[in-house]
Amino acid sequence: MIRFRRLALAALIPAAALSLGLPSVLAQTPSPAPAASASPSPAPSASPAPAASASPAPAATPSPAASASPAPTNSPSPAASASPSPAAPAETPGPVQTADPFGLETTLEAKKVVMVKGTANWDSAFDTLVDAFKALNTLLDKQGIKPAGNAMIVYTSTDDTGFTFLAEIPVEQDPKNLSKDMSIGKSPEGKVLKFVHRGSYDNMDNTYEAITNHLDDKRLEAKDTFIEEYLTDPLKTAEDKLVINVFVPLK
Repeated sequence: MIRFRRLALAALIPAAALSLGLPSVLAQTPSPAPAASASPSPAPSASPAPAASASPAPAATPSPAASASPAPTNSPSPAASASPSPAAPAETPGPVQTADPFGLETTLEAKKVVMVKGTANWDSAFDTLVDAFKALNTLLDKQGIKPAGNAMIVYTSTDDTGFTFLAEIPVEQDPKNLSKDMSIGKSPEGKVLKFVHRGSYDNMDNTYEAITNHLDDKRLEAKDTFIEEYLTDPLKTAEDKLVINVFVPLK
């Protein structure tokens, strides 16, 4: 059986901390004292008057300083509210790590499909599969038939050099003028284990290795065939962006 790997993503949640020091303001109580000393001398009342007016001037300067001290006090509150904001987007990759099923038990329902038989070697496997899908899509396009589901590959046998397969596309009506390698039939059905592969077809052997290890750990025995359902269109999607469901029927 071919090898598998389960992909895992890690996200780093940045954290930021901001500390601000609050200045302490000292109120000067002695400033009223000179004003009190000026009152006992009634004759030179004019001369102390400027002195008295000077004393409130320094008293007024602490007042803005005192009002400035709340200003830094208010500034940490936006900074504190800013620290959770990077944490919110950083958590979005979290569900992606566990979203893909790995060994999920499910049941496939048979669908009407148009299929084409083929053989391929491992060196040019993906190109061969793409050519098979192109042939089926060309047939359907000429007859104005839209696919009724995702394209599939059913592997019927494998060895060290290559494999045989059925390329299948679900349809709701029977196409005509089939080539000799094409036919109308039904897709596989029954209980299977579902796995998900993301990435290029060349990395599928890593995925199959992980599946094989999973079956060994669970002491499960798979049938000789397995199915790939292409959630992304292999004719339009970059090979390293493929998303493929892998279904493994059990004995």
